[in-house]
Amino acid sequence: MKKIMVVEDERDVVELLKFILEKDGYSVTPAYNGREAMELMGLMTSEQPKVMPDLMILDIMMPEVDGYTLQNKMMVTEETKSIPIIILTAKGQMRDLFGMASNVAAYIEKPFDPQLLRVKVKEIVAKMS
Repeated sequence: MKKIMVVEDERDVVELLKFILEKDGYSVTPAYNGREAMELMGLMTSEQPKVMPDLMILDIMMPEVDGYTLQNKMMVTEETKSIPIIILTAKGQMRDLFGMASNVAAYIEKPFDPQLLRVKVKEIVAKMS
């Protein structure tokens, strides 16, 4: 079972994504900001990661540690640099900010179509197998 981490500060969005993705057979770990995601993956300290996802769905505008900072940290860390990320954001211009980041697999703008998100997740997971 593939593990997906949803990093998003809007609890309604997290609950919706968790429901959709678990229904599709994925294991979902929520993190409500970038700092929480970094802690779960062991990027804040030298402790072992509690969760290492196969895929991440990442919001950009969040309190404490934003998605851009988290994505950059993941890109320069050996254990996380190959984890594909789906950027989920209300900011269309954010695509330019990430440029051609090797770990960003897709961009989806809010409000998003849950069906489109399911298709993107399925495509990315299929490439992993």
